Amino acid sequence: MDSSEAQSTPDGPIAGEAVRHGTGVQSNRAFPTNGYPRNLDPFVLFERFYIDPDEGFPMHPHRGFEIVSYMIDGGMEHEDSLGVTNTAAANDAMRITAGEGIRHSEFPADGRACNGLQLWVNLPRAEKDVEPDYVDATAAELPTEERGGATVTTVVGEGSPIDLRTPMEYLDVSVSDAWTWSIPDGWSGFLYGVAGEGTVDGDAFTEGDVLPVTDARDVALRTDGSLRAVAVSGRPHGEPIRQRGPFVL
Repeated sequence: MDSSEAQSTPDGPIAGEAVRHGTGVQSNRAFPTNGYPRNLDPFVLFERFYIDPDEGFPMHPHRGFEIVSYMIDGGMEHEDSLGVTNTAAANDAMRITAGEGIRHSEFPADGRACNGLQLWVNLPRAEKDVEPDYVDATAAELPTEERGGATVTTVVGEGSPIDLRTPMEYLDVSVSDAWTWSIPDGWSGFLYGVAGEGTVDGDAFTEGDVLPVTDARDVALRTDGSLRAVAVSGRPHGEPIRQRGPFVL
């Protein structure tokens, strides 16, 4: 898939799309989908995965990009060709730099279902062949603060031990009243609904919805109850994104 394909950005939120992986794992994909059929430079794809106790992803390869996995509920066991093993619990994060190539597996922990969010971030062409790497962080290691009418956890960004080779920010936001998300000049990104419901710039927004953003602006989130969303933004590489299954060329 090539990010240079000309597609218009939707004016408001759109629904994610159900995806069934070959291993039987179900996902709600934010992009690319039929509703938004392209990547969102520098981001290759984003989805929420749901893994039943008897399912998972056996050892498989990746190269050419970085992966951020962030758990919502339950635990996920990670093992990779670097010799790393780790179990990520709710609100824990993991980052894999696939680079020149890595193999890993993902299975639910403790015999119970789990779900979480997975983001693929393109590597710039000059860094496609970097050595693979891995880092993780527990929920306690991710900075959390009150910002107006929301509680904001920084998964990637200032104060987080999770960093990538692409300048970016990844926020987990629990809105109790109102909160404004600001996208830096020259960056692109998206908002994805995790739980609850509310509005985004006056449009209805709920679990599984996505708002792609390709221009620097402020986005207003409001709720009369509760709304949990992730707000992800990054600096585009300005290079084509060519995804071939588990590889980004």
